[in-house]
Amino acid sequence: MTDASPTPPSPTPRGEPATASDAVLVVDGLVKRYADAIAVDHVSFDVRPGEVYGLLGPNGAGKTTTLGVIAGLVRADAGSVRVAGHAVERDPLPAQRAMGVVPQALALYPDLTVRQNLGYFARLKGFAGAEGRRVVADALAAVDLAAEADRRATTLSGGMNRRLNLAIGLVGRPRLLLLDEPTVGLDPRSRRHILDSVRRLADEGLAVLFTSHYMEEVEYLCRRLAILDRGRVIAQGPLDEVRALAGEGVVLRVPLPAVAPPSTSRSWTCACR
Repeated sequence: MTDASPTPPSPTPRGEPATASDAVLVVDGLVKRYADAIAVDHVSFDVRPGEVYGLLGPNGAGKTTTLGVIAGLVRADAGSVRVAGHAVERDPLPAQRAMGVVPQALALYPDLTVRQNLGYFARLKGFAGAEGRRVVADALAAVDLAAEADRRATTLSGGMNRRLNLAIGLVGRPRLLLLDEPTVGLDPRSRRHILDSVRRLADEGLAVLFTSHYMEEVEYLCRRLAILDRGRVIAQGPLDEVRALAGEGVVLRVPLPAVAPPSTSRSWTCACR
């Protein structure tokens, strides 16, 4: 095992949900300003082993900025982020080694094969030789792309490229996975494949932060979530509690895709104070 390898996630036994003290990611009072605009306004939440935590909101809500701060790509103006016990601002390298990041835009090399893409990112993380090959094989298996391993990315369908994008984030078995709207632009079948892969990864003990526009996706994957609007958390907690806020205060409408991923499509309105 190389020094770059983070500790593999430890699944929480069924019936014993992880608690806040087990959290892999802790975001506390996060603030990010751009000129006169506040992109993230005192946002706090945690993500625990074996769960998919939903970050739901429309475009411009602050979801991607929040992920950028967590990943160490954007500097916060206030607040703190800890990943696997490491403060991202003060101790970025161990924090970044413990996480995988899957951006909304494809972050891969189209002229390389699937295997070559994964091998490249494995080497960037310090995995080589037999260990590097094992890491690549694990990532291929996690997204069911082993049969396509020697195809160039440019020959893959859009759904397969999304799966490769996800596999790159899984290289090295991170403890935390950041997913920024990973189903954007996918057909219903490919979307469902991605969602099922994410659910399976959480069942294996991975902590996942999942951003989306679509309540159906969050309902399918998440037990807890936060809804962002204009940088502020307007509702937060277990899924059933957030649903129960309907009918009070400010209304946030979140559009669904033409065909919702796991069940029939429907509009969803959460009215939150």
